[in-house]
Amino acid sequence: MLKDFWASERGNFALTTVIAMLPLMLGVAGAIDLVGTSDDADHLQNSLDAAGLAIGTKYYSGMAAGDVQQLGQNFFTANMRAADQQEYSGSVAALSSAASGGPSAYYISLSSSISRPSFISALPPWQASRSTMVKIVPGAQACVLALDPHASAAVNLQGSTNVAMNHCVIAANSDAADSVNRGGSALVSASCVSTVGGTSGLLPPNASLSCGNPLEHQYASFDPLANVTPPPYTLCQNAPNGKSITLSPGTYCDKTWSGNITLNPGVYILRGVTIKPGGNGSLTGQGVTIFLMEGAQIYINANEQVTLSPPTSGTYAGITIFQDRGNTSPLTLNGGAGSVISGFIYAPDAPIFYAGNSDMNSQGDCIRLVGDTVQMTGNSAVQSDCAAALGNREMYAGRLITLVK
Repeated sequence: MLKDFWASERGNFALTTVIAMLPLMLGVAGAIDLVGTSDDADHLQNSLDAAGLAIGTKYYSGMAAGDVQQLGQNFFTANMRAADQQEYSGSVAALSSAASGGPSAYYISLSSSISRPSFISALPPWQASRSTMVKIVPGAQACVLALDPHASAAVNLQGSTNVAMNHCVIAANSDAADSVNRGGSALVSASCVSTVGGTSGLLPPNASLSCGNPLEHQYASFDPLANVTPPPYTLCQNAPNGKSITLSPGTYCDKTWSGNITLNPGVYILRGVTIKPGGNGSLTGQGVTIFLMEGAQIYINANEQVTLSPPTSGTYAGITIFQDRGNTSPLTLNGGAGSVISGFIYAPDAPIFYAGNSDMNSQGDCIRLVGDTVQMTGNSAVQSDCAAALGNREMYAGRLITLVK
């Protein structure tokens, strides 16, 4: 029979057809694999891009590498889910997420790979690797920033205040409908207002914004001092008694300071200390950084005078008051006429009450207010060009997020 098959023209044709079809079938299988892998790779790339952009909206300076990785994994996993929730199970490699860069521009990098079993089971699976990079650029310079994510009137301009920040932005990370609020007879002029939520009362003639209308529903602003760590405690020093005291840098514990207080230049760590000059008292310090730890607080009333400025170089350049994270004691700076405060006033978990008394005809003070919430009363003229006074430390409003790779 075999001899007849080889002698048969039909048998020869059948064998020739089988041999000819083999590479064609392999080609079809390869095409199926190629198309399927290409679709998988497109889905992978789209998911990486979407996850990178999502991280860009949440990233903050100093975010731990593990937090970046977890955030990336959450967004990536959500985007890689197929309609049946099972299609990509076990075929996607571990995600790699990393952050780099500095205050002028941050970068988020993500990468992963995906494999697809070959149409022909004896062949190895097809694999595709993809990556993405997102660039995060801070927005314009800011002078006031409220960090609370949900507070109503997170930045509140009230009373007969006249706030002039002609080259600075007022920013709020709150998503409330009135995250930046102007009320009463308050007047405000600023480069712009940038907020995650909405605004209230910021219409002419009471508000004059160089950008025209407030920028609502924007990305959150970076915490400018997120990377700053308070110095370690040293041995507690004793503050002298008396109505007029002069102190040297160091750690001080559990006492109320009142009267006329003068601080020599340097770093002060206050553990549970309350500064409350009282009466016609004063707080004076040039080139100082005050760390408010363990519930320490400063309360300056209207009939008291405060004159403070930060160091212009060193680790804490530009920082005048740093209230530790977790310290929710209100920071009240309602100094009387002649009070002058410059530098960063920072209370990330506490409300700041600031009553400026600036000469509105002058260039203003180099002050930056960063609090959980910020309420401003009194006249405040604030400079934007403060590189020298703040040791080149900057603060920005909002962010721009773009795919670069």
